[in-house]
Amino acid sequence: MRAFGLAKEILIPEKVEMEKWAVIACDQFTSQPEYWNEVKEIVGNCPSTLSLIYPEVWLGENREQRIRNIHRNMRELLDKGLFSGFDGYVYVERTLRDGSVRQGIVGCIDLETYDYHPSSKAAVRATEKTVTERIPPRMEIRRGAMLELSHVLLLCSDEKRQVIEQLGELKKNPPLYDFDLMQGGGHLTGWRCTGPAAERFEEALNEYENRMIEKQGNADSALLYAVGDGNHSLATAKECYEEEKARNPERDPKTLLSRYAMVELENVYSDALQFEPIHRIVKGTDPATLLKALEPLCAEDGIKVRWIAGAESGTLNLSCQGKLPVAVLQDALDRFLEDHPGEMDYIHGEESLAKLAAADRTVGFLLPGMDKGELFPGIINGGVLPRKTFSMGHAEEKRYYLEARQIRQE
Repeated sequence: MRAFGLAKEILIPEKVEMEKWAVIACDQFTSQPEYWNEVKEIVGNCPSTLSLIYPEVWLGENREQRIRNIHRNMRELLDKGLFSGFDGYVYVERTLRDGSVRQGIVGCIDLETYDYHPSSKAAVRATEKTVTERIPPRMEIRRGAMLELSHVLLLCSDEKRQVIEQLGELKKNPPLYDFDLMQGGGHLTGWRCTGPAAERFEEALNEYENRMIEKQGNADSALLYAVGDGNHSLATAKECYEEEKARNPERDPKTLLSRYAMVELENVYSDALQFEPIHRIVKGTDPATLLKALEPLCAEDGIKVRWIAGAESGTLNLSCQGKLPVAVLQDALDRFLEDHPGEMDYIHGEESLAKLAAADRTVGFLLPGMDKGELFPGIINGGVLPRKTFSMGHAEEKRYYLEARQIRQE
């Protein structure tokens, strides 16, 4: 059973302003509504994926109506014939603000090969703990959705750089799209990958999977791919597929459109792929009480974690004893919030955290990053990492929605 493969009828919008069509992942800038308000102004009344997703910054606002609008908008765009489709892959290059180019290939994973639970031995696994409470609201959207738009980034561990990197040969062909992303997202170019190019890619993919199996010594439990970003969206796809499979016991599961989920595959060893820490902020609490509660976790030889509370700042020396600092801090904050007022959020970027932590009754924690070479061994040896352990790049570098795929029929 192949874990990653081509997308059946991958849909590309036609005759739209791509700069307005593509918007960033829905779980970004959750504490910065001004970002999404600017997106609304940029998009205006033009066709855009903004009308097909539910940015989490607005999750508490008119939820039922927003979900109905998303479902209606998807049907209308399909009825208008906005998309052209083909079976295959899309090779993509994302030029980031620093000039580096992140290579990827858009295809589908078979959800039968994916499991997000911590004890999983599936070929495709989560990198971090899945917050199950976040899945049901997303399922409400996906259950009635005609289309799938993905911000999931899947990772392979290809030290030889032979799987994705060789696809650069496709650049001799005209691109499917080539444009600047809004809001400082850099530049995005995509090329169709079908025919002989797709066959060469799949040969390289098979060789990679065989290397991973040989290295780990067990074909039934080898980790082949890890979900680098968008795990909650992929977990939602998995649960919706399991629901549909249970409702249709007479059907061959391979015929269900929901069995497959669209993702972009990238190589964890790419020089352009950077792991950034995801910082923590606690709002609506007493900073002094929280910092006092963290004192027992500190030691002189601990790992430094800077905190900001209004005009004040300082450093915690967390005693981690082999654990990641994020794991120690996350556990402590969870326990504190069980008995004290406050709300925690996850923030990308030091500047954003410093700005938000300047508010009253707020404490921000700046966490160090992790070595991306530790990712696959960490999952293989110890299971999933703490939730929101790392971010693949800055917030503006997250995947933008662009390609679509039909996941249900009327």
